Amino acid sequence: MIRKILFPVDFSPSCTAMAAYVQRAAALCGATVSLVHVCDLASHSGFELYARPGNEIAEEHWNVAREKLEQFLVAEFPQAKSARILLAGDAASVIAETAKKSEFDLIVMPTHAGRFRRMLLGSTVAKVLDDAECPVLTTQHAETVAPRSLEHRTWLCAVDLSSDSLRVLRSAKSVAAEVGATLSLVHVIPAVGVSVAADLTSGEQAAARLRLSWLATAAGFEGKANIVAGAVKETLLHAAAASHADVLVVGRSARSGALGRMRDLAYALVRDSVCPVVSV
Repeated sequence: MIRKILFPVDFSPSCTAMAAYVQRAAALCGATVSLVHVCDLASHSGFELYARPGNEIAEEHWNVAREKLEQFLVAEFPQAKSARILLAGDAASVIAETAKKSEFDLIVMPTHAGRFRRMLLGSTVAKVLDDAECPVLTTQHAETVAPRSLEHRTWLCAVDLSSDSLRVLRSAKSVAAEVGATLSLVHVIPAVGVSVAADLTSGEQAAARLRLSWLATAAGFEGKANIVAGAVKETLLHAAAASHADVLVVGRSARSGALGRMRDLAYALVRDSVCPVVSV
């Protein structure tokens, strides 16, 4: 159940544009929203360091950040209902640790356009995806592409039929039910040169169908389930676009670090998806 949402903010136009979306997500789930800003106290210009001691510069940066956070999105998230959390350190690490310690159920973050969106592996979003233990909802660049209203409530869950797929499907089913979304399921058989609309009759498809049927039964899922073949990322994005999905749900590795989540497909999907992605 989603009862506490963490909304990291950097005072950018992207965060401002995301406010209405976060508000609606909170209303659908009956959740509270807390805004967190991570201040980089070590950032300064050479001139600043020449003119004043580093501790004075850090204190000023902290006070400026506190004032900006107190005044940011107050109409959308009144301080009486939405806590403001100001912290210092590495943004991604602090966000993930805050979500864990304070038991947040969901982190909502916009991606950024241009170079930072295309090079997501070096971004704060990517590091949060790698470190966070709770689900992370990432959206398109909100300044230029407004996420479609959650009222459409068409969700697509992608599973790879690994040992972790049951957890992913149960998570997707639970949250989709909470917000009243219609959830469908898709599995992609990795293949080269195969159309996503191809009529698959191989033994591999039969095995996948059997596994998918068991998975649906184990999770109590009764919705539509499809098996398609092709390049995994492109085929999943095609399926999301074809179904007009409002949200794509994907799994992350349970193991963090260079040999864990950093190798997952989730990053490529978040980077290129036409709809918001929930990584669980």
